[in-house]
Amino acid sequence: MGSAAELAAAAFMMLGFPVLMLAALVPSVPAFAAAAAVTYLADHYLHRKSSYLVNRLSKVRAGLSIRFLIRQLLLILLLARLGFADDLIYYGAIACFIAFYGLQAPHGALVTLIRNRRRMPVATRNVDLASRIRIPDAPPRRLLHRSAEKMLHLDLAAVAGILVSAALESAVAGFVGIGVTVGVGCLYVLALVPYVRGSKVPPNAEKVLAAVDDWLAEYRPETVLYFSGSRDSAYQVNMWLETMEQLDSKPLIILRERAILNNLAPTTVPVICVPGGVHLMNLDLSSVRVALYAANVGKNIHLLRVPTMKHVFIGHGDSDKLASVNPYSKVYDEVWTAGRAGRDRYAIADVGVRDDDIVEVGRPQLAPIQTWQGVPDGPRGGAADGRCPTVLYAPTWEGWDGNPGNTSIVLAGENIVQKLVQADPPVRVLYKPHPFTGTVSKEAGAAHRRITALVEQAATARATDPRFTAGTATQAAARAELARIEARLAELSGKGKGNGKGDEAEATRDGLVDVAKHEEIARLRAAWNEAYWRSFPVWEHRVITGAEPRLYDCFNVCDAMVSDISSVVSDFIASGKPYAVTDSAELGAEEFKRHNTAVRAATILSNSAAELGGLLAAVRDPAADPLAEDRKDLKQYLLGPDEPNSIDQFNTAVANLAIKAETRNVGQESRAAAGTAESELAAVPGQRVSAAEDDVTA
Repeated sequence: MGSAAELAAAAFMMLGFPVLMLAALVPSVPAFAAAAAVTYLADHYLHRKSSYLVNRLSKVRAGLSIRFLIRQLLLILLLARLGFADDLIYYGAIACFIAFYGLQAPHGALVTLIRNRRRMPVATRNVDLASRIRIPDAPPRRLLHRSAEKMLHLDLAAVAGILVSAALESAVAGFVGIGVTVGVGCLYVLALVPYVRGSKVPPNAEKVLAAVDDWLAEYRPETVLYFSGSRDSAYQVNMWLETMEQLDSKPLIILRERAILNNLAPTTVPVICVPGGVHLMNLDLSSVRVALYAANVGKNIHLLRVPTMKHVFIGHGDSDKLASVNPYSKVYDEVWTAGRAGRDRYAIADVGVRDDDIVEVGRPQLAPIQTWQGVPDGPRGGAADGRCPTVLYAPTWEGWDGNPGNTSIVLAGENIVQKLVQADPPVRVLYKPHPFTGTVSKEAGAAHRRITALVEQAATARATDPRFTAGTATQAAARAELARIEARLAELSGKGKGNGKGDEAEATRDGLVDVAKHEEIARLRAAWNEAYWRSFPVWEHRVITGAEPRLYDCFNVCDAMVSDISSVVSDFIASGKPYAVTDSAELGAEEFKRHNTAVRAATILSNSAAELGGLLAAVRDPAADPLAEDRKDLKQYLLGPDEPNSIDQFNTAVANLAIKAETRNVGQESRAAAGTAESELAAVPGQRVSAAEDDVTA
């Protein structure tokens, strides 16, 4: 429902209107002016914050235009109550507001027309359309950004002038304000006119689509990653960008929603966003041989209908959740899984996916995860800097269905963290919650806040422990390096074309990636990650939220992890490090393992976290770790062999399937050619088609 500040602003705004009415009826110019100021400021604040609340007001017939109209009508009432009903300023105010609202129609029409004409039928990144069609610059941001709010706020000059006139009983200020409001309103409308005609209008849809087809004919993509989904699902396609960049064949990414394009991570791969199904089906994709699908959604049918390419479901994670064996998967030519476990899941689920159509390709995204290099000595081991084993607690979120088995954070989270921060010998705790934590369940949100406070209190207490020393000089240097890297990243993100400051048409025109800049950003992000971990003591407990550092970076600095059933566990297994999974639904260890393959080499925790000592013992003494061999076997079962590496397996699978697609297409062409030849022979009078027919005739 919004932050506390947004709630307060909405309350002030809505309470301000009854106060305005009372001030108009009393009548009191100072009270009216104060209440009007409150409503203006609160309205502006809510719009600047893009508050959910301000959008909801229109649903209860208190939309933006209504609020301004009510304020203006109450001002007319104030003038009447003050005895100005027969004065020129009274009629001037009425005429002003009528004219002002008369300007809203052409203003709104022009803004809508400009936006519609600049909305491309196909939006792109890393596609050279600028050399094929002319796409003009976007109108200045100040003209279109929150345009309705800006236009309506022009009445402020008239309202202020009329109130001054009412207080001073002089019409001069009122007419000056009226002139400013009407005059600036007219100028605003006139400023929009050039952008709906001539060279400032982008090409029509037909020309844009022709230019895209021309580019496709020149580029000739061979492998397509296709994705459709909501704004929040952009991570599902982002996880495949680096893999697409490493393909041996020519890659292309096809998106169906503009919201996904706006949330797409930087990439060097060409991207085409085609919201319209008809436009997609008319694109020339004749060179594509393999189409990869990261999600099972209805819009997949628009590409699945193309027979000249082979279609593959690659998914966006590998876990024991039901989504990993969706019956929809049988529409694809092949289903690619990380390892043998994925193949077995489909066999057990019996949803119509044939074993012959499953290919094991590993998980290319897991390449950054480093294998375990051993445990550092703790304070009792004599480490001069107080270094001790690091345990990552990375619970998943509560989900939509209220199942207590979804997350450990509500029933077990505090117990887990309490035992970790009190462990002896000590360990360091990294707490990285799922970004959706608390969005559905208030209990999960409250538990998250308590866990955060617990970790921060433990960090404060440890800072005063004489066993732990802080290398202040090293950390200060690391923080300075962080500041330098962040400044450079901000500079790289804020300059150059295609940085998102223009509209969709301009971003399409200027969306060619600067490869050198892209590579520099990648190097800087790696350097940032290294500096981040050096910027605080190696023993300090830490709460980690936000996109950076990434989850895999946390994997690489920890020695063990506690989590819940999700792809996080499957991914962590790639490290070979000890891990624990919480049985929050209390199925029992054996039943829990039977239902969830990924926990077969884990320490199983109850909600009391009493079993956590087993995980810590394995971390402190790897030689006595009873699950070490089980983890090795499970890693290969879930993720496939280490050799050849996953990206090589993936490229091999793409190449093999492309050969199948080409073989099919050649066969179709041969059959079509044979059919044409037979038809031509049949059309020649007296021509016998075959010896068999000759025998029949005889």
